[in-house]
Amino acid sequence: MTELPARAQVVIVGGGVIGASVAYHLTKLGWTDVLLLEQGTLSCGTTWHAAGLVGPLRASESGTRLVQYSADLYQSLEAETGLATGYRNVGGVIVARTEDRMVQLRRTAASATAYDMDCELVSPDRAHELWPAMRVDDLLGAIWLPGDGKVNPSDVTQSLAKGARMHGARITERVRVTDFTVEDGPAGRRVTGVVTDRGTVEAEVVVNCAGQWAKALGDLVGVPVPLHSAEHFYVVTEAIDGVHPDLPIMRDPDGWTYFKEETGGLVVGGFEPEAKPWRSPDDLPYPFEFQLLPEDWEHFSVLMDQALLRIPALEETGIRKFYNGPESFTPDNQFLLGEAPGLRGFFVGAGFNSVGIASAGGAGRALAEWIVAGEPQDDLVAVDVRRFAPLHADNGWLRSRVAEVLGLHYAVPWPNRELESARPQRVSPVHDRVAAAGALFGTRMGWERPNVFGPAGASLDYAWRKPDWLAWSAAEQRACRGDVAVFDQTSFSKHVVAGPDALAGLQWICAADVDVPVGHCVYTPFLNARGTYEADLTVTRTGTHAFLLVSSSATTVRDLDWLARHGVPARDATEEYAVLGVMGPRSRALLTGLSEDDWSEEGFPFATSREVLVAGVSLRATRMTYVGEVGWELMVPVADAGAVYDAIVAGGATNAGYYAIESLRLEKGYRAFGRELTPDYGPVEAGLVFATALKGGKDFLGRAALEAHRTALAGGGPRRRLVSLVVESPAPMLWGGELLLRDGAPVGQVTSAAWGETVGSCVGLGYLRHDGPVTSDWLAAGGFEVDVAGERYAVRASLRAPLS
Repeated sequence: MTELPARAQVVIVGGGVIGASVAYHLTKLGWTDVLLLEQGTLSCGTTWHAAGLVGPLRASESGTRLVQYSADLYQSLEAETGLATGYRNVGGVIVARTEDRMVQLRRTAASATAYDMDCELVSPDRAHELWPAMRVDDLLGAIWLPGDGKVNPSDVTQSLAKGARMHGARITERVRVTDFTVEDGPAGRRVTGVVTDRGTVEAEVVVNCAGQWAKALGDLVGVPVPLHSAEHFYVVTEAIDGVHPDLPIMRDPDGWTYFKEETGGLVVGGFEPEAKPWRSPDDLPYPFEFQLLPEDWEHFSVLMDQALLRIPALEETGIRKFYNGPESFTPDNQFLLGEAPGLRGFFVGAGFNSVGIASAGGAGRALAEWIVAGEPQDDLVAVDVRRFAPLHADNGWLRSRVAEVLGLHYAVPWPNRELESARPQRVSPVHDRVAAAGALFGTRMGWERPNVFGPAGASLDYAWRKPDWLAWSAAEQRACRGDVAVFDQTSFSKHVVAGPDALAGLQWICAADVDVPVGHCVYTPFLNARGTYEADLTVTRTGTHAFLLVSSSATTVRDLDWLARHGVPARDATEEYAVLGVMGPRSRALLTGLSEDDWSEEGFPFATSREVLVAGVSLRATRMTYVGEVGWELMVPVADAGAVYDAIVAGGATNAGYYAIESLRLEKGYRAFGRELTPDYGPVEAGLVFATALKGGKDFLGRAALEAHRTALAGGGPRRRLVSLVVESPAPMLWGGELLLRDGAPVGQVTSAAWGETVGSCVGLGYLRHDGPVTSDWLAAGGFEVDVAGERYAVRASLRAPLS
């Protein structure tokens, strides 16, 4: 039996494809003191029974690049290690039975164009030529993806592991991790090693790649790893005439099924609409190596019935093997990557939602780069483990949510879909009141938030066209632009930073100058060392040594972690206060009628904040807006929120929701973190250099990189630049993600879009790319269009917002 070392720089827990990839990429980056521990043998958990599909085209550019790298790696790995991965570039066909699915495929094809990937819309007859065994008489069309491939999961794992060993990593099997050692220090809690059934190993970094066991391991040290196993089914058939090793992968999402060749037969699998969660994450069996769960033909029948419909030959084909293997899924169908908040040196790479093989190469590289550099080197916001809070780690909640998430794997990906299970988690103190007023809710960070207000009995509808709720949102927009509206924005993240070192700490991590008089607010980003975005927020100075930070709902954990890791202690005050946004030209008159304080332009100017009395309640009013109208954000103690809300509504304010906010902010060109502002872009590209202290002498995190970027582009302008967009025609509905063209050539993508009632058509923001500077003259000289599911519409592109 191999003896464990007393210490290693990095210990990776889990010998599936993810753990092997992280080990491989760490050694490629020069970190060779790497120890990988596997409780069984390599690939024995979920990896070995994965289907092995590698489809590079994803919903985002960052996700697409990640899987593209995986495909390239799997093709080249044998030359390096001598072990084949079984990779075959066979292409893929995705078919559509409905018009809604065809719209999705047309949008997918446009995204492929934006990412410079091959993708072709094809007829049912052409789809049949590519995949002769299927029936096509009920299809409307398909897309052909030449870049799709397939791989042998166990072979990939072994090849990655050999590559890691070749560069110095040690891999030890039959070692079970039972705990971790942790110590408290000046910078907070830090992991210091792993405890195993064969002794303790000291470590500077621990990487939790334990698959469906990852949550239980995280629970040992208080690290939320929100995932839950579900049963995933497929069968392997006997040989079928015409099925050969180079047969493309075929997906029939309207039938919830996928197909690929295996030894002359077919793998027939899918994602049934009503999924079957497995055991709780803290009740998984051990040992569990190369094992399957009992066959469940009754549950599988919904998939098999659809497979028989698509491939008639299956009626007369035998089944070689029924596979029912558990796989872990997350609450939002995105995997978990990154350093855990609150425990330095503890990284997570888990929860891959049945796309672990496709993602492993890129995810392993991204996590290794994060470990070595100390921060992500690409936009990983969508998969960052910090997007979840401890409340998301409840096993009962996860069981309910994961059943829904798996069932939506092949559903039409409506742009405004709200998950329905395990709600509500968190509600504002005026929740019952806004519900009674007709609110139709969405969720963010567990909070129930009004999206739009509808008539009695209404519900959110999903469509690519203009939805039914658009008329209700348009009325809310008109109220805000022309009168006064009230928004329940309680879900805002609210953090208090106080103490003698508060100013110095914030001056370093805030790119803008926050050394302002008490009662003044500053709009600022947090930038990383590369000069790109990590957060977008407002900072209000509430005292000589006290500040209030207000950020988006989704980034509570991320923002607090960023502050902590840069030595700025903060207190989360999110649940202590409701936030009521009172916005519109009549907001001043309304609030004056409820208060004896001075709400005049001179007495309460923009970007100031103070304690006031409204309807007899002491609260903080901040003159700030995300909708571009005069207005105030009222931060109200939870116990008093109902009284203040009632007074505002009695004063004539119209209830309005987050759909209206989205439209209003885009008419004004206001950016959003996670869409326009990401770790892939900085203030130069975003057109927000003015919101930094670059012109002054203040140093701040990311300043050097931002200065170098601006200097490098001096006289030339950014090669990617965010612009405002207005569609010339009121006919189409844009949702974001659409392809942008200049004189017929692809130049970018829409990042955010919505109906702009004041403008009278859809408005949006999008990044354009150009070999030269993106200037007003260049924009004026081009003919811009947006591709809306294959139809092109003229758009006006400008560096100025339509309602600036």
